[in-house]
Amino acid sequence: MTANTRNIYCVGRNYKLHAAELGNAVPEEPMIFTKPTHALARMNEDRLALPQSRGEIHYEGELVLHLAKDYKPGLTVDELVDSFGLGLDFTLRDVQSELKKKGHPWLAAKGFRNSAALTELRAFPGAKSLESTNFHTVRNGETVQTGNIRDMIFSLQTIIDYIGSNYGLGAGDLIYTGTPAGVGACADGDVFELTWGQEVFGRCTVQI
Repeated sequence: MTANTRNIYCVGRNYKLHAAELGNAVPEEPMIFTKPTHALARMNEDRLALPQSRGEIHYEGELVLHLAKDYKPGLTVDELVDSFGLGLDFTLRDVQSELKKKGHPWLAAKGFRNSAALTELRAFPGAKSLESTNFHTVRNGETVQTGNIRDMIFSLQTIIDYIGSNYGLGAGDLIYTGTPAGVGACADGDVFELTWGQEVFGRCTVQI
């Protein structure tokens, strides 16, 4: 999976209710961070090993875009994206809280191995079409997150234009577009499913 992935961009605080549940202010422009490609892991029934003894690890279910071509100003989402999937942005929450207090980068909390879980990718139906379907994070059979891109603070086009103009975007790049409310701590043996409507896109078991 990592062989053809160049960059992994992630959007923080892109749903108002998620920002509120963590006590964070709503950003005025997209809040972008990155993960190394070594963080990428398949959600294909595997067990995903996550760090031990570093505090709580939170799950964050997200819509993920895959870029088919290099960004150029004026190109639309539908012209740039060829496929999409769902992902889990695993986060060392206690570590992140300490980093935020110190004003340090989030890499230690966000970039560890297996922290960017990803389902199989599907053909991109167009940005407008995505609005007709909710995505869900299901933990041990219980739906804990429900999201729809209609509820994003920053649209897919805004995100792509912002990343493309400030950092560059190219074929093979992935964008984790932000998580809705409902994040929480993982426990050893938790089984996660990410669903698009009623369809299961991927499943994994966490090992802590």
